This record gives sequence, structure tokens and C-alpha cells, in this order.
Amino acid sequence: MAHIIIVGSGLGGMTMAFEMRADARPGDRITVVSNNPKFHFVPSNPWVAVDWRKREDIEVEVGPVLEKRNIDFIPVGVKRLHPERNQLELDDGRFLDYDFLILSTGPKLAFDEIEGFGPQGHTQSICHVDHAVTAEKSWQDFVADPGPIVAGAVQGASCFGPAYEFTMIMETDLRRRKIRDQVPMTFVTAEPYIGHLGLGGVGDSKGLMESMFRSKHIKAICNAKVSKVEAGQMFVTEHDDEGKPKKEHVLPFKYSMLLPAFKGIDAVFGIEGLTNPRGFVLIDQYQRNPKYPNVYAIGVCVAIPPVEVTPVPTGTPKTGYMIESMVTATSKNVRAALDGREPTEKATWNAICLADFGHGGAAFVALPQIPPRNVNWFGEGKWVHVAKIGFEKYFMHKIKKGSSETFYEKFILDAMGIMKLKGK
Repeated sequence: MAHIIIVGSGLGGMTMAFEMRADARPGDRITVVSNNPKFHFVPSNPWVAVDWRKREDIEVEVGPVLEKRNIDFIPVGVKRLHPERNQLELDDGRFLDYDFLILSTGPKLAFDEIEGFGPQGHTQSICHVDHAVTAEKSWQDFVADPGPIVAGAVQGASCFGPAYEFTMIMETDLRRRKIRDQVPMTFVTAEPYIGHLGLGGVGDSKGLMESMFRSKHIKAICNAKVSKVEAGQMFVTEHDDEGKPKKEHVLPFKYSMLLPAFKGIDAVFGIEGLTNPRGFVLIDQYQRNPKYPNVYAIGVCVAIPPVEVTPVPTGTPKTGYMIESMVTATSKNVRAALDGREPTEKATWNAICLADFGHGGAAFVALPQIPPRNVNWFGEGKWVHVAKIGFEKYFMHKIKKGSSETFYEKFILDAMGIMKLKGK
């Protein structure tokens, strides 16, 4: 019987474990390895950062959930992967042998690429629940003594939706506190225009988001590179359409949250044939690494080229729906390999996103994510807020009961269709 190791216990890793358990043979051993003993629902981090949720609302202990499904769990980080000998080296000195390895590590957050950037510097983050908790403490200090806000996503970032989401959530929270008039807001982004989203725009995302920013009095600087951050001020270079420096900005702030660029984690970084220069895992159409075909990868750690070349570098987002489709394809293909068959399953590279804005929200569907598309739709309304809350509850329920059911696409598309028809 085979030993299948899954690295990571996030959205992709947990879903992967449940589906692999359902598809594997009864005698196959499945082990999840993670440096975090708890799963947390990343899409809820913006709510935690303004105290609309507590971290305990979005966290689940991983070990007991996996144990119920006959899945082993090792809460220790991976120091280094040794694919040439089918081994993982753990932070505690142990070595684990595997027959199949599935990487669902998420990214390394590249705060170190910009001086003074990130939670160890002068800006906040919502990429991890630990960051969101720290951001919430700073938020409480900020609302007691408000001033300018700078939010957005830096050069090389690939996950733009949460930057818009958190910006609008902050704006909503400030209005509820009746102090919005005391807070100038500036959105700084590597995108060539507002609503690009790393996808070349979706539907009328550009027009709708630009209109929303105007109505909410949020200024924007696009084609932006952040050169450094100091206490209370950010140094930003705005570029023209050819990528040449156009204008220098020194932006004062009392609170700032900018999303970083991503890299591959140290455990796989620089392994020839496994990763690209940024450390993302190279895969074929069946989620397998071409050099090491018993190594698979899913989620944010996968190497995906940009949708298009932009004046300032931007990456391509990997949404939950895309990750879930990667999980299903990988599970089926590993089972095929266990049975001595060739893989046939391919992930559907589609992008679907719900972004809550506090009272309303925005949603997009890009099928597929790389144009030309069969579906290219962007919309907004109160129904998105309702759908996002519902999805959080459904997904937390799925994790707690260890369900292998894949419902991401069905839930979101049903929510979009039904709620939009009802005018919510």
C-alpha cells in the first residue's frame, strides 16, 4: 500500500485530504504535514481585522478532524523537500518517506522585498489570521485617533480582490463610527487600472470599481511600485503605460494595509526542475511536476504565468474555486497512478470570487480566467454580502465534519443567480 503525504492544512490541503481519503484504496496511508495545528478560513481575515469576527470564529483544530477520517497529522513544518529520494525533511529533524507527495503549501509572503514593509515593519496584512489579529489591534488605536489610510497591493502581487475588499470594509466601518470624514483614503496598486484584478479585468470591473471609488472618495494610484515604507509615510513611484517612472509620491498614513507579492516556500525554493525562479511549483496539465511525476501541487504554490504583461508586474490570482478543481483532478489522478493507469483529469482554470464590502459587495466570474472567455461577468450588490456570509458558514461546516463534497462552484453560482434574481 502507498503512503500519500499532503503538505499544508489550509483550504487546499484540508480539501485535498478529504477527497484523497475518499478516492484512495482502503489500505493507503494518508498524512497531512503542516506548521500550523489549526485551519483558518482565510477569506474571513478582513472581518477579523476590523473586529467583525474573532479568530476563534474562523479556526478549527486540524488533528481531531483528520483523525475522524483516518488521516494522520503531523503539526511540524517542512525544512526541505528531497524529491530525488522521495523524502521530506521536517523542522524537528525527522525524515518522512512518501510514495506520492501533494504540495498545498500556500505562498511565502515576500514582505522582505520592500524596506519597512509588512507586519514586522510599518504596514498591516490580512494574509494570515495572526496578521489579521495584529491588524485589528492597530485598527482600534487608529479609530481612536484617525488620519490618512493607504491600502492596496504592491508590485508582483497576484491576489487583488482582498485588497479591494478590505479597503471597502474599512470605509464601511469608518462610516458606521461616523469618522469617515476624518480619514483620507488612497488605494495604491500595481494594476494598470482599477478593477484589473490580475485578470485583465472581468466584465465591467473597471467601470464599476472606478465609479465606486469616486462615490466613496477613495483616490487611486495605478501602475505603482512601492520603494520603501517608513513610519507614517510611504514612497511610491507611479509608472506610465510603458513602465517608465512617471511621478514620485510620498504618501502620509496613520494606517496602511498592502498585500505583498508571493514566492514559493523555502522548503522547495531553488530545487531544479521542481520550481520556477520565484519558487512556485511547476506542473503539467494533470497537476504533476514534469521532473518528479509522483509530486503534485495545488493552490497558490502552483506556477501560473500572468494573464497578460502589465507595465508594473502583476501575478495571476488563484481563487478557491480554481483550487477546489485542482484538488479534484489531483485526487483522481493519484488514484489512477495507484491503479497503474495514466492520468486523465484536468482542473478547470476558472475564477470566481465574492468580495464583501460590509453592506454590499462585488463578485466576478471569469470562465476561463484567461481570455477569451465563455463567461465574463462582474456585478455588485447587497446579495454579495449575504452570499459571502453564507459561504463562510457552509465551508466551516464542511471542514468541521471532514466532508469531501465539492460545492464551491455550485454554492457561489447558485448564490449569484438566486440572490441577483431576488434583487438582494
